[in-house]
Amino acid sequence: MVTAMLTAGTILAGCGSSDDGKSSGGGEKKDFKVAMVTDTGGVDDKSFNQSAWEGLTKFGKDNSLEESKGYKYLQSTAQSDYKPNLNSLIRQKYDVVFGIGFLMGTDVETVAKQQPDAKLAIVDMVVKGDNVANITFSEHEGSFLVGLVAGMQSKTNKVGFVGGVNSELIKKFENGFKAGVLTANPKAEVMVQYAEDFNKAEKGQQIANTFYQQGADVIYHAAGGTGMGVFTEAKNRKKNGENVWVIGVDRDQHEEGMPENVTLTSMVKRVDQAVYEVSEQAMNGKFPGGKIVEFGLKEDGVGIAPTQENVEEKSLQSVEDFKKKIIAGEVKVPKTDAEFEEFKKSLK
Repeated sequence: MVTAMLTAGTILAGCGSSDDGKSSGGGEKKDFKVAMVTDTGGVDDKSFNQSAWEGLTKFGKDNSLEESKGYKYLQSTAQSDYKPNLNSLIRQKYDVVFGIGFLMGTDVETVAKQQPDAKLAIVDMVVKGDNVANITFSEHEGSFLVGLVAGMQSKTNKVGFVGGVNSELIKKFENGFKAGVLTANPKAEVMVQYAEDFNKAEKGQQIANTFYQQGADVIYHAAGGTGMGVFTEAKNRKKNGENVWVIGVDRDQHEEGMPENVTLTSMVKRVDQAVYEVSEQAMNGKFPGGKIVEFGLKEDGVGIAPTQENVEEKSLQSVEDFKKKIIAGEVKVPKTDAEFEEFKKSLK
């Protein structure tokens, strides 16, 4: 509801006009500047940092802003870069500064307190501060849908989940996925392991190797750059004649599985859309400071990727059926371990 109201406010603000026929937001648009700070995954992580930058780039181009002046990013190579990067963009008078990723939560909250006149936004985290917009997603809902696909299309009844850092956020991906798998295939076994890092492809490949050796034929990763190692392992095995799959995350990761074509599907998380919308709201004087703006299935903030050549028709039908049930509140997808245990009982 919050998102719908904010979006409606944005549309109304965009429709207004002054007496001289110019857009009522024209003066603001001319000088408006927006920027983001990546986490350590970097702007080309083929995951949520990259998606955020794509959204910011589209916003900049749509509003005739000049890159590096009207919109830009600062890349973080270590966690110690977060606070200095945020402060640097505030000093450069950017109207809104995005912190991309929950690992930046503490620093965003600290900077927001120290700079009460600044407007900040954080993705994947909720922090205190009337000058902070909190952008969250219903990752468990999207993960449930790709779990359905994995459960229906696994030939071995064994699938895997590779997580980045074991945290409340990534647990949403894990538990939603497991719930989807077992809903589609109660006999399935779901192997789970965390790499405890979002930037170690070699660790992702090692975990994937173990899972595939143990009989898994589908692996879902929510591990950022670490997940690139899962793709590497799957592609190597595909070259040797094994029929294994990877489910991507955050963006449509079909290309990451090529040319061996190992991407079954991806759980798309529209960070680009969220960054665009919050930027637009801020530009039109509707910055959602102190609020939580959540993007779920209902808001088209999560879902399965548009590339669906490897997804069977019956799987796609199941996805559509359960998407409607989740939006209607008929199915409550678990986020936590405790909720998952309760969900499992309901399947019996």
